[in-house]
Amino acid sequence: MSGRLLRLVGTAAVAAHAALTPTAATAAPEPEPPHDRSVAELLTDLQRLYREAEEATEAYNATEEKLREQRAEVARLDRALARARLSLHDSRVAAGRLARQQYQNTTDISPYVRLLLARDPQRALDQGHVIGQLARERAETVGRLAGTEHRADELARRAREALDDQLVLTERKKKERDDVRERLDEVEELLASLTAEQLTDLADVEDKGIEKAQRDLVTSGALGDDAKPSEQGDRAVHYALRQLGKPYEWGAEGPGTYDCSGLTSEAWAHAGTPIPRTSQEQWERLPKVPLKDLRPGDLVIYFPQATHVAMYVGEGEVVHAPRTGERIEVAPLASNPILGAVRPDELP
Repeated sequence: MSGRLLRLVGTAAVAAHAALTPTAATAAPEPEPPHDRSVAELLTDLQRLYREAEEATEAYNATEEKLREQRAEVARLDRALARARLSLHDSRVAAGRLARQQYQNTTDISPYVRLLLARDPQRALDQGHVIGQLARERAETVGRLAGTEHRADELARRAREALDDQLVLTERKKKERDDVRERLDEVEELLASLTAEQLTDLADVEDKGIEKAQRDLVTSGALGDDAKPSEQGDRAVHYALRQLGKPYEWGAEGPGTYDCSGLTSEAWAHAGTPIPRTSQEQWERLPKVPLKDLRPGDLVIYFPQATHVAMYVGEGEVVHAPRTGERIEVAPLASNPILGAVRPDELP
């Protein structure tokens, strides 16, 4: 049996044993193995379940990233709203002072009559100029007050909307977390239902399938000679290789555990080039490169929905965090159906 499925069986067995009391563990009957299904059918089902679990994981990761951004936006708006409210308080104080001044200077005599009755008309004109200047300053004070009130109201509205969006994302994250757990439970149930012979046969069939896919890829001429990695790509590869042997954990970004896109995004972040968190966004937003032009550090995206990602290390191999129950490893490029490749250090 390959080390891959052996680890998975151990994971499933431990989970099943933990759910039982000591008495029940000895008395419970063995699950009925699905003898009526072929190894190929079982492998297809197992791979489908893993793919669905990883798809759910990447959806969870995307929501977590949006939630992280939304929390930052809520905090930014809260700070801006606090500043606007302080400014509004200052504007209202100034407006109150203006109102008192206007009340104290109230008179029923027209400024034109005061000019005619003045002993020194020129001085009255000068005073009128000062009065005009004060009037303009008062108008500006009133305008600032109105503008500050409008800005505070707008910021308060946006802060409420941002908080509502955060609550929606939080609820979505919980649902997607539950979806991941449900998918992984299905994987464990299937593994627990298999006999040792079936597990051995599954491992053999899967390994032979990967060997054939890799051989077909190489003989097809789709791969060229490895190009020299960039300085950043070389640093990203070295970071990823230093994580070899660490467990896969869905939603994890290190340093002790990783999922597939957590590994690639952290590797490139440590190389000085931040990239999107999820495999779908990495495929959508990073520049595409043909397989024949691959160089170490490039990311290889798998499955039509772009639900898995690995980092090319050269000579037809990738380093990746495969799936639950496994550890970060170097594997053949064709370990999964290839969608394409992207290059993080050639951002448009």
